[in-house]
Amino acid sequence: MIALPPSIRVFERGWLSSNNVLLVDDARAALVDTGYASHAAQTVALVRHALGARPLDLIVNTHLHSDHCGGNAQLQATWPCRTLIPSTEAEAVSEWDEARLTFRATGQFCERFAFSETISPGMRLSLGALDWEVLGAPGHDPHSLMLYCAEQRLLISADALWENGFGVIFPELEGESGFAEQQAVLELIGTLDVQTVIPGHGAPFSDASAALDRALSRVAWLRADPTRNAKNALKVLIVFKLLDVRTMSFDALLRQLDEASVMRAAATMLEPRSAWPALLRGLIEGLAAQNGPLQFDGTQISARGD
Repeated sequence: MIALPPSIRVFERGWLSSNNVLLVDDARAALVDTGYASHAAQTVALVRHALGARPLDLIVNTHLHSDHCGGNAQLQATWPCRTLIPSTEAEAVSEWDEARLTFRATGQFCERFAFSETISPGMRLSLGALDWEVLGAPGHDPHSLMLYCAEQRLLISADALWENGFGVIFPELEGESGFAEQQAVLELIGTLDVQTVIPGHGAPFSDASAALDRALSRVAWLRADPTRNAKNALKVLIVFKLLDVRTMSFDALLRQLDEASVMRAAATMLEPRSAWPALLRGLIEGLAAQNGPLQFDGTQISARGD
């Protein structure tokens, strides 16, 4: 069990939702990242149980992938909380451009939310009676941020660093640079004095050095053959979709492959369009093998877990 400062509580979530980090002091109660839309009621319940009669005052989003901001709208409807988002996403959120916000592109959903202010690298935030530096973390997402508390040697890394890897490098799927940025972020983390990492997914962990070694090795492996990143992205998005809707026909998922631009880009890197049915079938059968996350009877796909 990792010991965290008493002002910090981590709600470790499952596949569909990112972890939520609750930071409470005398001035405010803040939540970093809010999970996926279909888990929003559960997010509200977790926060309410932790805070009791006290309101949530502030939401901070590390980035705006649907699994990190999908609870924003329901939390805002429950409490009159301020919301901070990455500054480079302000226009897209104001206009609610779902294509730029990646929701439609990944076949996912996020209820529309508002924001109060923006944050950007170099800014400082006071959360949980601690001083946090905002750090840029492009790679997985060009707009992503991390929060670092030097006093506690604590890093909220979002999807830039997990205990075993990091999030899909989405920019590379659409011809943008991402591998170099991800490596630079990992190298930046390596310059910090970090004792504990709170990742976007998975339990908090203490051996940042070993995690960085694994992550850097993975970046090198992906850069050596970018189709590896595309295949991983497609598998992740398929499992996410099935865990969201629970069951789906093979034909419907094949249509989704064509309609969601990020999925389409990943599939295009792997096979010509005429081979997509065989590509999709092979991926699903692999995900269903050996008690994997999916079940497949040849025509219908279902999710096993949650």
